[in-house]
Amino acid sequence: MSGEMAIDSLYEGNTARTGERLAGLLADVTQEFASSLNIEETLQKAIDQIIVYLNAEAASIFLVEENGAALICRKCAGPVDVTGLRLRPDQGIVGETVAKNAPQIVRDVSQNDHFAGIVDADTGFVTRSIMCAPLTVRGNCIGVLELINKRSGDGLFAASDMYLATAVASGAALAIHNARMAQALVEQERVRKELELARQIQLSLLPAVSPATFPVHGLNIPAREVSGDFFDYCAVQGGKIYFSLADVSGKGMNAALLMAKTTSLLRCLAKTAAGPAELLDQVNAEICETASLGMFVTIVAGYIHPETGVVELSNAGHQPPVFWRNDGTYTELRATSPPIGILTELQFETTRFELGEGSLYLFTDGVTESLAPDGSELGVGGLCEIIAYATQFDSKRRLEAIVERIYEQNRTVHDDLTLLLIETKVHG
Repeated sequence: MSGEMAIDSLYEGNTARTGERLAGLLADVTQEFASSLNIEETLQKAIDQIIVYLNAEAASIFLVEENGAALICRKCAGPVDVTGLRLRPDQGIVGETVAKNAPQIVRDVSQNDHFAGIVDADTGFVTRSIMCAPLTVRGNCIGVLELINKRSGDGLFAASDMYLATAVASGAALAIHNARMAQALVEQERVRKELELARQIQLSLLPAVSPATFPVHGLNIPAREVSGDFFDYCAVQGGKIYFSLADVSGKGMNAALLMAKTTSLLRCLAKTAAGPAELLDQVNAEICETASLGMFVTIVAGYIHPETGVVELSNAGHQPPVFWRNDGTYTELRATSPPIGILTELQFETTRFELGEGSLYLFTDGVTESLAPDGSELGVGGLCEIIAYATQFDSKRRLEAIVERIYEQNRTVHDDLTLLLIETKVHG
C-alpha cells in the first residue's frame, strides 16, 4: 500500500473495505517506524509519514525533556520550521495533552483558551484547527504528536481523524522508545569499554607482583570498574625501596585520572627525592596546580632500608598505618599533615623507626569501613584481630587471607580494598 494515500481515501466505499485499508495503512506505518533504531531517523520518518497519512497542513513531534521541565519540538513538517521550540509542560494544547495524557481536538482554536498562538504571532501562519495525540509508552507520556489544519473539506479535524492519529502516535511512541533504548545500550557499551580500558591502564600502573622474598607486597580490589586507590613500590638509588599507598577523593573516572597522575608523579620523583617529606612536598605542589573539583589525595609514602630495617614515612591525611609487633601489640602511625592537593604551603614530617621483626600494614578506609551484618564497621581493632589470625601465612599470601576473612565475616564492602604489607629483617 502506498504511503501517499491520504486519510480521506480510507473512508470511501463500504465499511469492511475501509477497515481493511485502515488496518493496512497502520501496518505500513508501524513497519516504517520499526525499521530504524536511530532516534533522529525515527523521528524524521515519523513526521514525514504522519503529515501525509493525516492530510494535515503542518505536523510536529514534541518530546518531554528528561527532567520534565519543558516540551521540545524535535521534528516538524509544514510551511514553518518550529524545530527546537520549547514550551512549558502546561503550555498550549500540547501541554494540555501531556497533562491529561489523552488526545485533544480543537476544531476552532479561536474559541479555545489553551491555544498559545506563539508561532502564529511570530510568523503570520494561521492556525485554524489542532489535533494532538499523546506519545504513550506503558502509560507514560513521552511526547505529543501535533497536527494543524486539515487540508481537505472545511480545514477542521473531525473525530474520525483522531482514531488514526492516536493509532499512528502509538506506533511512533513505541518506535521512539525502542530507538532510545537502542541508543542507551550503545552508550552503555561504549562506557563499559572505556571503563575496561581505564582499568587496564590502572593495572599497568600497579607494580608487578613481587617475589616472596621481597619486603613489600600489595593488593587492590576495586569496588567499581575503576579504582580511586593505588599503591606502588620499587627499588631506588641508595639501596632503598620506595613505597606508597593512597586514596583519591571521589569516585569514577575523575578519581581514576587523578590517581594515574599522582602515582606517575610519585614514581618519577621518588627516585631522586631526599626523603618522604620532600617527596610529598614536590608532588603536592604539582597536584595543587591542576587538581580541580575540590579533589584531593590522602597518602602514606616512604622508603625502606632493607639492610638496616629502618622505615621512614610521611602520612598526609591518610588512615594511620599499623606497626604490628610479634607479641600482638601494635601502634598506629597517625597523619602529621592534611591531604595533598588542597594547600600549596604544607609542612610534611618524616617518621623514622626500626621495623625489626615486626610488620607494617598500610590500608585504605574501604578495609576499616566494611560493614558487618549488624551495621558495625570493622575498624582498626577488627582489622588487627584479622591480622593476628593471618600471621600464620607468609607475607605474600597474608593480604589475600585478610581480604578473604573480611568476606567470610559477611561484611558489605562499599569502597575499594587496598592493602600494603612491609616486612624486613636486619641482616647480620
